[in-house]
Amino acid sequence: MAIKLTDVAKKAGVSSTTVSRVINNYGSLSQKTINKVHVAMEELNYQPNSLARSLQGKNTQLIGLIFPKIAHPFFGELVEQLETKLFERGYKSILCDSSQNKEKERNYLKMLAANQVDGIVAGSHNLGIEEYEMVELPIISFDRYLADNISIVGSDNYQGGYIATETLYKNGGRKIGIIAGSNVSDSPTNDRLNGHLAFLKEVGLEPNIFYFAPFENSLALKKMKIKQILLNQNIDSLFCTDDLTATLVINICRELNIDIPSQLKVIGYDGTQFMQNYFPDLATIVQPIQEASDLLVDLLIQRITQPEIPLEKTYKLPIKVLTGRTV
Repeated sequence: MAIKLTDVAKKAGVSSTTVSRVINNYGSLSQKTINKVHVAMEELNYQPNSLARSLQGKNTQLIGLIFPKIAHPFFGELVEQLETKLFERGYKSILCDSSQNKEKERNYLKMLAANQVDGIVAGSHNLGIEEYEMVELPIISFDRYLADNISIVGSDNYQGGYIATETLYKNGGRKIGIIAGSNVSDSPTNDRLNGHLAFLKEVGLEPNIFYFAPFENSLALKKMKIKQILLNQNIDSLFCTDDLTATLVINICRELNIDIPSQLKVIGYDGTQFMQNYFPDLATIVQPIQEASDLLVDLLIQRITQPEIPLEKTYKLPIKVLTGRTV
């Protein structure tokens, strides 16, 4: 049977009104009374109703996290950092995995709004979610354009794309290809391709662009596409705009007896701790996950507690290159 507020009151020997005042931090109460109520709540394992608190105008201390592919090493590490930092600041997280499902994301957004979460951090990859324009909640985006009024935090994708290509060039690459996303969304990650193209233009090289759908569902199909590139395209270097694709390229090169880096130089993007631990040879552009999570949490809490203070439209964090042994 569910424990009620009246049960806590009886256990603590106080009125239900007193218990409510303790939960909502309202009115003047002695520390002795507050302690008695907290002890009773703990002994009975009583959980205050967050929705009821929101209806009273109180913060729920809940934050929604909407991200694609939590199994992906980058998003997994970012979400872990966000959850930890939010908990340290007194907030609990509701995690929503929205990968490649627009309706699923819409439903999650409606659910979070209905449950009156205090705010949302979103890194959606779905296009055309108009609800972001209408939800009256503090929202901060990671590396994705969601709406004109939502600030974006991310790494300096343009500089990352530029430096990745420069690294290949400095190590002898002259026929440089790139495996990029579909490039159909108005999102900062497109700047990885723009930075890549800018460097090629500076040194007078022709681009070789291979577009892949983001988070390709079929791993077999992705491997087939990569194999066709390696067999049929005249390239000596390949910039993959995520590390998992870079590792697939390396594995397929081994199957085809293509030596890395003498016959093909490869560089990735993300540089998670997982990749650095288990694929230390991979050259990659490292995104600052810890700094990004710090900034996302700080900006969101500022939006929650000080909504009158305006935020910048975009926040770009510096990247760094790990040269590894694949270039």
